[in-house]
Amino acid sequence: MTDRTRLPFHRDRAPFEAELDARDQRAPLPLRERLHAPEGAPNVLVVLLDDMGFGAPSVFGGPCRTPVAEELADDGLRYTRFHTTALCSPTRAALMTGRNHHAVGVGTVMEISTGAPGYDGQRPRSAATIAQLLRYNGYSTGAFGKWHQTPPWEQTAAGPFDRWPTGEGFDRFYGFLGGEASQFEPTLVDGTTFVDPPRTAAEGYHLSEDLADRAIAWTGDVRRHAPDRPWFCYLAFGATHAPFQVPPEWRDRYRGEFAHGWDRQREITLERQRRLGVVPPDAELAPWTPGVPHWDEVSDLERETGQRLMELYAAFAEHTDAQVGRVIAALRERGELENTIVLYILGDNGASAEGGDAGTLNEGLHFNGIEEDPSRIARFIEERPGELGGPDTYPHYPAGWAVAMDTPYQWTKQVASHYGGTRNGLVVHWPAGIRARGEVRHQWHHVNDVLPTLLEVAGLPVPESVDGVAQDPLDGVSFAYSFDAPDAAERHTTQYFEMFGNRGIYHEGWTAVAAHKAPWHPRFAETPRFEDDRWELYDTTTDWTQARDLADAEPERLAALQSLFLEEARRNHVLPMDDKLVFARSAGSRPAPPESIVLGPTSGRLRDDAVPLVRNASHLVRAVFSGGPSARGVLVAQGGYFGGWSLYVKDGVLTWAYSYAAVDWTHVRSSEVLGEGEHVAELRCAYDGGGLGKGADITLVLDGTAVARGRLERSLPGMFSMDQTLDVGVDRGTPVTDDYGTRDGYRFTGRIERIEIVTGDDALEPTIEQQVETVLIGQ
Repeated sequence: MTDRTRLPFHRDRAPFEAELDARDQRAPLPLRERLHAPEGAPNVLVVLLDDMGFGAPSVFGGPCRTPVAEELADDGLRYTRFHTTALCSPTRAALMTGRNHHAVGVGTVMEISTGAPGYDGQRPRSAATIAQLLRYNGYSTGAFGKWHQTPPWEQTAAGPFDRWPTGEGFDRFYGFLGGEASQFEPTLVDGTTFVDPPRTAAEGYHLSEDLADRAIAWTGDVRRHAPDRPWFCYLAFGATHAPFQVPPEWRDRYRGEFAHGWDRQREITLERQRRLGVVPPDAELAPWTPGVPHWDEVSDLERETGQRLMELYAAFAEHTDAQVGRVIAALRERGELENTIVLYILGDNGASAEGGDAGTLNEGLHFNGIEEDPSRIARFIEERPGELGGPDTYPHYPAGWAVAMDTPYQWTKQVASHYGGTRNGLVVHWPAGIRARGEVRHQWHHVNDVLPTLLEVAGLPVPESVDGVAQDPLDGVSFAYSFDAPDAAERHTTQYFEMFGNRGIYHEGWTAVAAHKAPWHPRFAETPRFEDDRWELYDTTTDWTQARDLADAEPERLAALQSLFLEEARRNHVLPMDDKLVFARSAGSRPAPPESIVLGPTSGRLRDDAVPLVRNASHLVRAVFSGGPSARGVLVAQGGYFGGWSLYVKDGVLTWAYSYAAVDWTHVRSSEVLGEGEHVAELRCAYDGGGLGKGADITLVLDGTAVARGRLERSLPGMFSMDQTLDVGVDRGTPVTDDYGTRDGYRFTGRIERIEIVTGDDALEPTIEQQVETVLIGQ
């Protein structure tokens, strides 16, 4: 009998009596042995959407039409008490490993990993991923879309690649490594190679459609070339995370549907949820989330622009659901849907309130602590009709809509204490394995239950050892017991939650929670000490939505649950809790960016962590190249249209451009045209100092002579872009400036020998608190 508890499968070679000459060989050759999946094991499709709250999709009563999710639910199951971790990377880590997110080192997003064991961003080998386990058991494995499990300093062409998807158990990967991406001009990876999108936005490219295409093609390839082998497809869309970018024909589908505002939307959604049975008939709206304005407290202008941004989000959600539908249709056409278990997870956390009170045309403003001007949004909508949600916008809706999209719960993404941050809809569809159709399941479960569930439906044991390493016990439990047993007692009875000090514990129907810090907490302000937080207590067997706080009525029960939280926190490496990531720069916890670098003519796809930090610092950029009067193209560029800089040549004229979050642009141009031959160009930036985001004097030097001087009045203090990179000889992704006259990368037509970047002695780095605030907006 095959032992599947020790992976990978290995069997000692049988004795073989070999002859000298193969022509004389009589004894049969030993058969090659390969571990096959158990007979009848289903294909597995896990679909994960991003930043979608429980009350957003229509399948759970929300205003965003999701007909594909509804169709699957009507032929399968809706899970109403399924939970995530409240943030992107941690949810993905728990899903992949079946363990709690701190237990596998992902207590926060990868970009701000620290040296603390629960936050180091390094999955232990004692917690193998579901992809590894299925692959070792005879499955083909493919991942498409958002990964967000690789530290940013490892996201270069040099690797290391062990924390890239292909190092974590996936045969095939196509998508992006970071926390978000432009839907029109993303930074893509195929396997371990950075690639450009196959088409431009003008040619009809959209990332969600591309990901669906790749998933359809790959699953089809497996069926054609290995028809006896089941597959595991992990399809994690960048949608519906900002930027809310959708094809033109989708942008106006919800015109006028949100004029009633976010307060009224909560009431409408709750009534729909009651009718669907995804909340009890007596469920109440949880209290309004503190710190977020009510609809009648914002200006007429903000209500107008806010509803337009919500219309865009709804269209984004429906468009994403349609791409899931294309994958489902392909499986149905190939006859594979019947024995494919589909887990459609509608959100990796609650809805995002990171768009601020007014929403924004460019999420990059909030990366940098810059308030959006609602009149700017209104002017854009008026002057460029139909372009909101297009390539020249990077939109996000107001926080009030995030609260409405988390109906009926309180709080939002990042706030792990309350269900508004952690409760997400789950649809399960498996015709061959589930008899129930169109039913609702209320058993309490968590994203760490996905791995044991998939092992059970595939007929596989939890392994004792993987790659020679003894495996840690699972924290999750399978929910397969509930497929055809609607009244079965739930088996996941205890679960802690924690994110940036927002924390809680669920135990046998009761929740004790403490909201420590709001996502909109005053930027860089002091936070309270953890012992000063006020805890709340809820009996969710009678109070489904955490609406009636019983902390004062039952202090002993609250104290017991607080003690249980501390036990779980110690066991899972949650401690020390760190609301400001004070350990983020502890010695050896993460590589520091270099102070200088020399790049070759093909260097590129370099994230901020891999190059000198030129923000808030004097710096020198030197380009050694050949060209003449007709030369054109980028010498070196960092970031893109929504924040970045570029040193380039246009019609033989050396030029430097700076995008201040797509609010304004600064251009400094040479007074001379290049002569034919070799040149040395320098950008000299003399930073004003005195704080972050200040101005600078700019000088362009060509072959030793100053040829232009200019002034940058203000600069971006936090970051240029969440997903765009530094590139030599081309400006990949969105262009830093429209001055190129093209969106094709504006490749340099001459020859580049090298690019040098050196930061000055006056470099002023943001504090840890400021870096954390900057990163969290984009997760």
